This record gives sequence, C-alpha cells and structure tokens, in this order.
Amino acid sequence: MKKQVPVEELEFGVYVSELDRPWTETPFMFQGFELKTKDQLAILKQYCKKVVIDLEKGLDLPDRRLQAGPVGGDTKLKSVLASIKKKVNYEEQASVDVELPRARAAQLRTEVVLKDVFETVQAGKGIDGPRVREAVTSMTDSVVRNPDAMLLLTKMKEKGERNLDRAVGVSIYMITFGRFLQLPREQLDLLGMLGLLQDVGKLRLPAELLDKKETLSAAELELCKTHVGHSVAILKETTGIPTELPTLAALHHERFDGSGYPMKLKGGAIGLFGVIAGLIDCFDALTHPRPYGEALAPSNALSQLYNARDVKFDGPLVEQFIQCIGIFPVGAIVEMNSGETGIVIAQNLARRLQPRVMVVLDANRNPIKPQKILDLARAPKVDPDTPYRIKRTLEKGSVPIDPSEFFL
Repeated sequence: MKKQVPVEELEFGVYVSELDRPWTETPFMFQGFELKTKDQLAILKQYCKKVVIDLEKGLDLPDRRLQAGPVGGDTKLKSVLASIKKKVNYEEQASVDVELPRARAAQLRTEVVLKDVFETVQAGKGIDGPRVREAVTSMTDSVVRNPDAMLLLTKMKEKGERNLDRAVGVSIYMITFGRFLQLPREQLDLLGMLGLLQDVGKLRLPAELLDKKETLSAAELELCKTHVGHSVAILKETTGIPTELPTLAALHHERFDGSGYPMKLKGGAIGLFGVIAGLIDCFDALTHPRPYGEALAPSNALSQLYNARDVKFDGPLVEQFIQCIGIFPVGAIVEMNSGETGIVIAQNLARRLQPRVMVVLDANRNPIKPQKILDLARAPKVDPDTPYRIKRTLEKGSVPIDPSEFFL
C-alpha cells in the first residue's frame, strides 16, 4: 500500500519508493530506500516537494489532515477523531501466551450468552442486559491486558453459527480499536456491547433471505435493511444496558458521504461510535466467509477500506484502523520468503512489518512439528545471509491448514 506525502511531513523509518521527479535528477544512487539519516532528508527537501512512501516496506505517518480543519470546508465532514477529548494510555499487561487461556474463557462465556440472546429474541422475549454486559466486560478485560490474544482467537474461530461468530468478532475488533484510540475504559465496554448487539435485528428476518447466495432483488435488499430498525426496537425494550445503545445501533450502515441508511447521515453527524461501528462491520464482513462470496485476505480488505476513505468512511479513522490492525493482522496466514507458511500470532507495535509468526508448513506445504515461532523484530535467518520476512498474505482456504487446531 502506498501514499503520497509532503516531504516536510516525512519521519525516519518510512520507505521512500517514488519521487516527484526522475531519480536520475537527484544524488540518490538507488530507486527506493528507507529514510534513516538527516542527510537523506536534507536532499529530499532540496530536490522534492512530495514523495510516495510504501507502507509494506516501512512505517506509516500520522495523519495531519485533522490539523487542516474540515474536509472541503464542510464542518460535518471533519474527522470524528477530533471528537476524542480524553485519552487513556494502555500498556500490555500479559504476553499472548499467558493471555490466550483467559481470552478463550471470556470468548466461550460470551458465545454462551449470545446463543441465549438469539434464542430469547427468536422467542419474542426480552434480553438479559446485565448478563450481556458482564460477558462483554470479561472480553474487554482481556483486550486491555493484551489485544492480540482475543484477536487471534477471533480469526481462528470461523466454524460456528455465522451470525454468532460475526457478532463476537465485531465486538472484539471494536473493543480493540477503542483501546488503540486510547478511549476511556467505560467507552471500550460500550463499543463491545454495540458490536455484539447492533445486528440482533437480523433474527427477525427470514433465514433464507440472509443465506441467499444469489444477488438480492431490490425488494429483498430493502427488507434486509429493516434489520436496523428491528435492532433498535429490541434494544429499546432491553433493561440493564447503556441508555445510548439503541441510538448507536442505528448507525453502523450510515456512510461518510451520506450514501448509507437508514437516515443518510453524513460525516461527523454519524458520530465517533457510529463511524467505528460501520468501518469494523464492513471489515469483518469482507474477511468472513459469506453466502455470496469468498472471504478476502485481511490485507485485501484493508486495501478496499483505504480506497474508500473520505468517501464511504472517515479517512483519518481508516488510516488509524489500518495502523491498529497492521499490514499483517493477527490471525493472517502468510507466506514467508523461505516458502514456508505461517500464522501471525502477535503484533510488534514499534515495527508493524515485523510481527511474531508461527511457522506451520514447510516450503513443500508439509506440516512442521513442533511448529517454530519467529519474532521477525529479532531478525531470525533463513540461512546465514538471508533474514526471514513475510512475502505475502494468503487467502483463507488457499493452503491445507486449519489454523484453529493450533489455538482452540
């Protein structure tokens, strides 16, 4: 993934892949380099106004558009990130290995509660709000200690009932992104409950409609859209949940340019939680097996979101989400430059291109037992002259492994 930035905004660690003039007109000997020295930066400032950086080979830059005021002069299109007034610094309290059992227990507890919610709604009865809140709190506790453990389990768990898996996954992503944005703890719990329950209204739609593999007719599409109103109605009847939850549940299909539904809200009118909910709901839908299409690799889904920034989604928020998830997200199946296949099991916050990887298949795609763990930040070697690196992410199902067997 590449983006053009002004030279004045460059920081060390980015990979400069293109200039705004021919390379032969500059003193640089090579076309493409990691920005490491003051001399390199001084030459760039002397010869160029803008450059293109490659996010797959180097670090990203913080978005500065918030400092420039509203997008296009429309105050409604100002990034929702500007609405964050209070931030909390979260520190990792446990390693992925230590947190995995606790994360799994929290996930299982939530799945049991959510199954009961589904049965209750389908029976026309009320949801046990306090029990849902307690389940989400246990997941938030885990994400606060170490988000990678819960994210890893979320990506591995894709064998159960689709609506349940999606609800739990969206909830965990929303808690994790809220943590990344340094939102206060009570807001993390609210995001978690929103992600878990915002689609509960789908239970009042015909199952054959939701599972249909063919393109929906105009009438069927309009019927699908009514799930938002059903969700709001169900949550309004639920006691023991945050009072703002029904209102927030109406927002996850609104879009930044006003093209969403049901209210066609635009820009900042959707609000921070609504924009987060819509962005993550879309990402999870793209990366989850669907009746009408295959799941995308996380990197491909992130590319689609990046291309939709400032149109369907708040641009600065999209870029923050990509930084949160990483170019190689936890749970992604990757091919190494050695030809081996691995699973990303933990992020490296300082160097997003160098996560921890569990290698599970050799170059001939035979299982490796025991599996080997590579911390790419420590520069492990394929051979004495070649450090390990990730070559590419792979689509789910393209390799003969079931990642869940390693973690569930």
